[in-house]
Amino acid sequence: MYLAIIVLLMLVLPAASVLADYAHSPDPVMLMALIGKWFVFWGVGIRLGLAGLRQFFQPRFTAVEIFGIAGDEALPLIRELGIANFALGVVGVASIAAPSFVLPSAIAAAIFYGVAGFRHLARKAMNRNENIAMVSDLFAFFVLAAFIFSVWTA
Repeated sequence: MYLAIIVLLMLVLPAASVLADYAHSPDPVMLMALIGKWFVFWGVGIRLGLAGLRQFFQPRFTAVEIFGIAGDEALPLIRELGIANFALGVVGVASIAAPSFVLPSAIAAAIFYGVAGFRHLARKAMNRNENIAMVSDLFAFFVLAAFIFSVWTA
């Protein structure tokens, strides 16, 4: 289920949204702006918002299924991570109504995803869910970094 949600939120829904939006206005120059818009909405807003809620209300999933931590010591920290993820998610969702939020949201999320992804990569022994988290975090980082670069070099 975790993998299906990640694939849906990080690949399928952003791609479908970009294609639908692009079909209405097929301007190649605007393609990267559409990628940024929809990836920030789905990959940052919805994904991090949902992850944040889950980490806050069910911190044990992240502790056990992602990081392999069996004790309760990490649960307060995971709840705080959940609040941070939820906050990033809210700004990402709001970017649909406030397009000026897209770039700042992309910058903040690129930092988060990049650091998280490379930290996962540095760990020696990872379980399946941490591998999924690592790949999706690094994918998000590279998509967001490409969008940010495209904005700054335009």
